Amino acid sequence: MRDTVDESIVQIFADESCLGNQFESPRPGAAAGMVERFSRRDGWQRHDYWRFDPDTTNNRMALWSAILGLSALEDSSRVVFTSDSQYLVKGMKEWIHGWADRGWKRKGGSIDNLDLWKRLARTADRHRVQWNWVRGHDDHPKNEYAHELATRAAEEEESSGGLVPSDFEDWIQDEIDAGRFVDFLDLPPEEGEFEPDDPPPQP
Repeated sequence: MRDTVDESIVQIFADESCLGNQFESPRPGAAAGMVERFSRRDGWQRHDYWRFDPDTTNNRMALWSAILGLSALEDSSRVVFTSDSQYLVKGMKEWIHGWADRGWKRKGGSIDNLDLWKRLARTADRHRVQWNWVRGHDDHPKNEYAHELATRAAEEEESSGGLVPSDFEDWIQDEIDAGRFVDFLDLPPEEGEFEPDDPPPQP
């Protein structure tokens, strides 16, 4: 075990799904994610969450993936939040600060999904968050797992109702047995890796 493990960091890997984006309404979709924390005594502690919406968009589900994941944390935490949604990550790292300075408007006018942006800003304010973007479908196993959670929730029209025990360890072993992610190392975060972004402005 490495001596530089940072046990205090919570990692959230989230994704979204929207079925039938190319069609007229209704457009069922879902938001989902995996919350994990490492302990020297207990090892990995992992939980999943997902939320179905009968008519939505990818962008709304991306915002919900963050609202749900951060809301599930009982205590104020240091969080590394990873998503393949540039809309979400750029929004929280960059855009939201300019919107607030302009009275919650963007240069071109009104802000899409403003209700959820404000809700996420209030939710994220409880924590120190590092917002990370990863390219979707680029062989990032935890992003792929979150994608599978979201897609399944959209297809089965189900919500988890909060955090539930994660199936990630069984899933990743099945993937390795099938020849994918064979180089995957389940390493906890190291001390010094955490670089929180500026806290979001409050509505």
